[in-house]
Amino acid sequence: MEEQRAPAHRWRYGPWWHGAPDGDGDGAEPGRARRRPWRSTVLVTAFVLVGSNFAAHSQHLRVPLDVTARVLLLLASVLLLWRHRYPVAVAFGTATVTLGYLAAGYPYGPVLLTVAVGCFSAVVAGHRRAAWAAVGLLWAGHALIALWLYRWLPPSGDRRASLTQETVIATWVLAIVALSELGRVRREQWARERADRTQAARRRADEERLRIARELHDVLAHSISVINVQAGMGLALLDSDPEQARAALTTIKAASKEALGEVRQVLDTLRTTGAAPRAPAPGLDRLPELVEQAAAAGLTVRIEGEPPHLPPGADLAAFRIVQEALTNVVRHSGSRQACVRFVHDGDTLRLRIDDDGPATGADAGGSGNGLAGMRERAAALGGTIEAGPRPEGGFRVLAVLPSHTREDQ
Repeated sequence: MEEQRAPAHRWRYGPWWHGAPDGDGDGAEPGRARRRPWRSTVLVTAFVLVGSNFAAHSQHLRVPLDVTARVLLLLASVLLLWRHRYPVAVAFGTATVTLGYLAAGYPYGPVLLTVAVGCFSAVVAGHRRAAWAAVGLLWAGHALIALWLYRWLPPSGDRRASLTQETVIATWVLAIVALSELGRVRREQWARERADRTQAARRRADEERLRIARELHDVLAHSISVINVQAGMGLALLDSDPEQARAALTTIKAASKEALGEVRQVLDTLRTTGAAPRAPAPGLDRLPELVEQAAAAGLTVRIEGEPPHLPPGADLAAFRIVQEALTNVVRHSGSRQACVRFVHDGDTLRLRIDDDGPATGADAGGSGNGLAGMRERAAALGGTIEAGPRPEGGFRVLAVLPSHTREDQ
């Protein structure tokens, strides 16, 4: 499992050269916060030591590199090991050591890279003012040395720095600040993109859970309602009319088999990510089966209008709405008759389910979950659901659904 999760964390805080957040920062991983950047620091150290040797050959007027110079170069580089945990201290530390190196008259060279890396790490960690102050300290100290203190500092016979030299140093300082700010902006952009991807993935997971919950509710509520009615009828007729009791048990067997099949189909989509379901989703073509199941539960259903051919999403939603409405009639209404009416007008389908019986309990029209599921299905397609008592008695569910999805337009 660790090997599988490693790639997901590889770019969690941006590219490897940005490093991890501070150990005491929000969202930092304890393991990454304590891990020092050995590889990058070793590379910088080698570059600084070797590059300074080459730079010394072309700067004969500067003090030759000695043990003290190499200790200062090594110290400035080794400080970078703590740049992720203590970015402010490292930024000022590299600037101070580099300033001491230059004040001793040693050759200019890659030692300035240590200041650039230290200040860059401080900026991307959020310590912008501290990084700017460290760079400003280095520039101000160098200007003071090059324009005034050079008389008393090595090398002997050194001359006052020219305007061109100071301009080059100032440009180098501005380049460090600009690159550091660019790195900070890019890091924040990565963080926003990562947060957006996480939020989108969470939203997709929530939508999938809601879809599965609706499917399971619709399948189980309808089938269990039929089973409940038939079981009660079978128990009542078991002694007086065994044939009717046998018919009730046959209906229970068929309803439970169908429910198991649909539940298995829903669960298969959970076990095999991205795989297509092995059976097509139910639609209005299965309306006759729904009418037969309702009749077995003692409810006569009359169909008015011709069920239209709909895209898969709208077809499933229309079927589930009819199924849930008829289930609510069986469970919560004293009516033994219901009417399902289809009116297809252009791009809109008006689906109406009426019953004329009084409610048999407090939950007239169904429980909150069933009505909420119907509304969610309709809203997902851009449609609406209205449910409530009819003026002439009974209960009505009116669904207005678009007959074309966005993909079909």
